Amino acid sequence: MTRAGIGYDSHRFEAGLRFVLGGVEIPHERGLAGHSDADVLAHAVTDALLGAAGLGDIGRHFPDTDDRWRDADSIEMLRAARVLVEEGGLAPGHVDATVICEAPKLAPHADAMRERLADALGLDGAAVNVKFTTNEGMGALGRGEGIAAMAVVTLAERGDA
Repeated sequence: MTRAGIGYDSHRFEAGLRFVLGGVEIPHERGLAGHSDADVLAHAVTDALLGAAGLGDIGRHFPDTDDRWRDADSIEMLRAARVLVEEGGLAPGHVDATVICEAPKLAPHADAMRERLADALGLDGAAVNVKFTTNEGMGALGRGEGIAAMAVVTLAERGDA
C-alpha cells in the first residue's frame, strides 16, 4: 500500500539572517526568521513525510519551545523524521515540492536542493522534484515579505518503496 502526505510551511524574511532553502544556503540580503534555520522547503517535506506516516507534524516532534532545535539544521530534522517513519516499517518513495517566492531566483539552486533532500530521505535524486513559482505580486508572498513551500511525499512499506 502507498501512503501520501501533504506539507506546507511559510516564514517571513528578516534582514541579517542566513537564507537556507532545501538545505542550501542562498546568497540574499535577507534570511528567513524562525526557531531553527527556518528552511521552509525542508519543513514542508518533513510535515508531508510525518503526515503520510500518520505521525503528526513537525511541531509535535521538533517544537519551537525546545532549545535543542534552536538554530537547528532543518535537513537534520528531516533525517530524524525519516528515522521515525522507518521505525514504523515505512520508507519514502517520492517527493514533489513547490516553493512560492518572488525573489531571489531559485532555479539555479534546484539541483543542489534536490540532492540535499534526496540524501536526507535516502532517495535517488530522480525521486525528488523541486519547482518554483511566484505569487504574481499578490498578498504578503507577492510583496516579498516571506516565502512558502508545499510538498507531497509518498511512502510505502519498507522493501516496496
